[in-house]
Parts: sequence; C-alpha cells; structure tokens
Amino acid sequence: MLRIAWPALLAALALVAGAAAADDFPRLNGERFADIRVDVRPLIAQGNGPQAEALRADLTLALRRAFAGRLGGRGPILVVLVRGLSLPPYAGAQGGGRGGLGGGNQTDYLDGEALLVGRGGEVLGRHPQLTATPSSYGGAWYDPLSERRRVTAVANIYAEWLRRQLPAD
Repeated sequence: MLRIAWPALLAALALVAGAAAADDFPRLNGERFADIRVDVRPLIAQGNGPQAEALRADLTLALRRAFAGRLGGRGPILVVLVRGLSLPPYAGAQGGGRGGLGGGNQTDYLDGEALLVGRGGEVLGRHPQLTATPSSYGGAWYDPLSERRRVTAVANIYAEWLRRQLPAD
C-alpha cells in the first residue's frame, strides 16, 4: 500500500500545480477517483480558521455527493485547493425598485482549483473555478445561522459546477 504524507503533498501542490496547464484535466477512461480531498490552508493562513473548517466539511460532503458515481477506485485523487471565500455582509434586499430591481444583489464567492493528483503525488491536471452565489441563499439575513448556510450553499454549488465542468467518462 502506498502511503502519502498528505500535509507535505498538499503544501507542494500549490507550488507545482503550474506544471499542468489550466483546464488541462485528463479523462479518466472509466477509472474512479481514489479519494476526494479539500485543502483550505490558504483560508486558514488568512485568518479564517473556523469558517475554513466549516467550508472544508461542507465542500468535502458536497464533492463526495456530486462525484459519488466516480469515487471508490484506485485512480488518482481529486484535490480541491480553496484559495478564497468571500461572504460580504448581507442585510437582505436593499432598495425599492420595481420588479425586484434596484438592490439586494450581494454575492458570495468561492475561488478554488481542482487538481488531479496521481498515485505518486504528481499533478496530472487542474481546473480553476470561481463560483458566485447570491448571498440570499443563506436564508433570512437576521437569522444567526444565515452565514453558516451561506457557506454550505456556496460549497454545494461549487461542487455541482465542478462535476459539470470536469470530463465525464
């Protein structure tokens, strides 16, 4: 059984990810991902520890759900390196334009890169992705759990878009 030192490997990925061209994500030809990992260390380094850990849990679950049919093999590992999460203050719809125009357009963003990592730790492919989600997806702005739901919503949407963007075999 091949043992990989994940912390060292993930630290190196940020440096060597440039070896594969952006959007150069190879087909797996029916092979399944061995695992899915989410690296949020860039967010933790920015001082977003608790929110980054919540995102790691939500995004890992969302990716496992989105790629359920392509998971559980001996193939490469899908690693999502999260570079940024933006959840601006949200206080509900603003403005009073007709037909919903004139405000309430705050947006949450999740910036990451999917890396296909071979069994030897080499980066086989990468796909950068930025997901934008309306801040209102977290529910009522005055609910104390709204921000937590916003993290979950942006993670779920990121995973679904990634599933659509990566080659399906």
